[in-house]
Amino acid sequence: MKISRIEREKKTVEFMIRLYCKKKEGNKSLCLDCEELIDYSKKRLDNCLYGAHKHACKHCPVHCFKPTMQSKMRQVMRFSGSRMIFYYPKETLVHLFNK
Repeated sequence: MKISRIEREKKTVEFMIRLYCKKKEGNKSLCLDCEELIDYSKKRLDNCLYGAHKHACKHCPVHCFKPTMQSKMRQVMRFSGSRMIFYYPKETLVHLFNK
């Protein structure tokens, strides 16, 4: 069964935030800030104006994240982006080929 682009993006964002929380922040389980970022990101993706035709968020003309959340997400992506291939290889390849 093929999942929607939005659902795939939500899974990818969650993988990245979990990786950041564990490897960068050193938490054994998800901290409250990272849990909040996951929930916030999923809500933003659910309400994306472009739906299945969405751009990568960094190329989107509409910045729907609050500045504080956008800053935190940039930190997460900067850290987790290059490490994803080692921890979630299948998901990383799917993400890269479906940009």
